[in-house]
Amino acid sequence: MPTVAPLDLDGHILAVEFLGDVPFFANATGTLHRLDGGEKVCEAHQGMLTCIRDPYSESLISGGEDGKVLRIAADAGVSEIANVPRKWISQVAAGPQGAVAYAYGKSAFVRLSNGDIKEFTEERTVEGLAFAPKGMRIAAARYNGVSLHWVGMNAKPVDLEWKGAHTGVTFSPDGNFLVTAMQENALHGWKLDAKPGAEARHMRMTGYPAKVKSLSWSAKGKWLASSGAPAAIVWPFQGKDGPMGKAPLELGTRANIMATAVKFHPAEDILAIGFIDGMILAVRIADSKEALIRRPGKGAITAMSWSKNGKLLAFASEAGDCGVVDISA
Repeated sequence: MPTVAPLDLDGHILAVEFLGDVPFFANATGTLHRLDGGEKVCEAHQGMLTCIRDPYSESLISGGEDGKVLRIAADAGVSEIANVPRKWISQVAAGPQGAVAYAYGKSAFVRLSNGDIKEFTEERTVEGLAFAPKGMRIAAARYNGVSLHWVGMNAKPVDLEWKGAHTGVTFSPDGNFLVTAMQENALHGWKLDAKPGAEARHMRMTGYPAKVKSLSWSAKGKWLASSGAPAAIVWPFQGKDGPMGKAPLELGTRANIMATAVKFHPAEDILAIGFIDGMILAVRIADSKEALIRRPGKGAITAMSWSKNGKLLAFASEAGDCGVVDISA
C-alpha cells in the first residue's frame, strides 16, 4: 500500500487541487485548507459552491453563495474577480490570457485580464461553462444543448442542440470534441467540424445507472473517463469520430459500488477511481491492472487531484476525510 497523509476536516469537501506540490482542499463552508508543512486555513467565501484550478496559472478560481468570484494564489493570497450580491456563483471556468468565466441565471460572463466584462445571455439557465483549448471561445451548457461564443467577436453563437438538461460541459484537449453531462443518466457529445457552416455530429453515450458527476480526459486526450456506474466508464477518443460506434472500457468494476470520482494521471494512461465507500483504485488502461490506493473510508470520494509530477494523489470526501497518497513510495 502507498503511504497516506490523512486530513480530517469538518464538512463536505467540494474539490482538491494542487498548486505546485501543495494540495488545497475546498470546503463547502467557504474555507480552503492547504497542507504545506502542516495544515493552513484560508478564509474565502461565506459558503463555497465551486472551486477549480486555473490551467493557465498557479492559482484556483472559486465561486460562492456570497456572489463572489475569487482567485486564490499559491501563497493563499485572495483577489476578487467579481462580486454579484445576492447571486449564487456555482459555475466558473478559467481561460487563456487571464480570462475567467462565471455564470448566474441565464447569463454567462467573461472577465478579461484588463477588467472588461463580456455578457452572453441564454434562453435558459446556464448550468456549465468551459473554455475551448484553442482561441478565446466559451461553451455554456443549458437546457436543450450548448451555446458556443467567441469572446472577442459580436458573432452569433453556434448552438449545439440536443433535447434535455445539460448540467456540465468539457472540451477534448485538442478541441475537436465537446461533451456534456446530462440530468438523465447519460453523456452527450458533438464532433466539432472545423469547416465553416459544417454541422456538428452527435455522439450518444448512454447506459449509466446513475448521473455522471465526474469527468477526466487522459493526458493526450485519447480517453474520457466518467463516474456514474459501479466502474469507471472510459470512452475512446483516439479516432477521428471519437466513440461513435465503439464500446467504452469498464475499469475497476466493483459489484453494486458506484464510482463517484475519476482522475487521469498527468502523464501516463493511469486512472484513479474513487468510490462511494471511500475506496480508491488506480487502473492502467493498457492492461486493466489494478492497484489499491486507499481502503474504504467514511464518505464517498468527491474529488481527486494529481501533483504535476504524478507522484502524489490528493483525495477528498463528502464526509471530510481527506488525504494525500505518495504513489512513488
